[in-house]
Amino acid sequence: MASFDPVTLPVDAIAGEHALEMARLNADWLRRRFADPPRWEPEHSGDQLARLADAKGRFRLASVLIPIVLRPEGLTVLFTQRTADLKDHAGQISFPGGRREDYDSSAIETALRETEEEIGLPRSHVEVIGSLPDYLTGTGYRVTPVAGLIQPPFDTVADPREVDEIFEVPLAFLMDGLNHQRRSVDLPQPVGRRSFYTMPYQRYFIWGATAGMLRNLFHFLRS
Repeated sequence: MASFDPVTLPVDAIAGEHALEMARLNADWLRRRFADPPRWEPEHSGDQLARLADAKGRFRLASVLIPIVLRPEGLTVLFTQRTADLKDHAGQISFPGGRREDYDSSAIETALRETEEEIGLPRSHVEVIGSLPDYLTGTGYRVTPVAGLIQPPFDTVADPREVDEIFEVPLAFLMDGLNHQRRSVDLPQPVGRRSFYTMPYQRYFIWGATAGMLRNLFHFLRS
């Protein structure tokens, strides 16, 4: 669990870019974008925590699924809220996913397996459309975000050891720079000042690596 409460920190700045055009928030456009990606620059996850982890050679491979649900009223993104007693990112909002195992054949395989284990969504229900650049976390993971389209109806069953709640947020909300807040915290050395994105939605507080990966999805789709 974080040694600080990000909800209580003041907002330093709002990213403020224009919202993604609605014409891009549909399954066909997303398929085309991932099939023929533009030239774009990801927003580096390399804050000081990640650089410290890299310097110590502690990065472990992991993958997450960015599950984009094709709701008739508009696309949503499915998230999990992690249980409070996990070793890493306890209580935080995350994409389904986890550490790569030796028997996983690829980053995609890891994302699909972990999603099935955490929320009971069969891989046969996921249309994988591509992936984003790896994201480095201060807890020592090199995470591959895998994008997948999910066609309702579907059932989910949370693994109570890892997941407290499963919920969805409109993709249009997440793909609007006015909803992307920048906050900072001063941590003990050698970490020092750490800045990160937050994207509060209703009673859910999306922040850290999950918000960072959403920022990269935003840049990728708006390029």
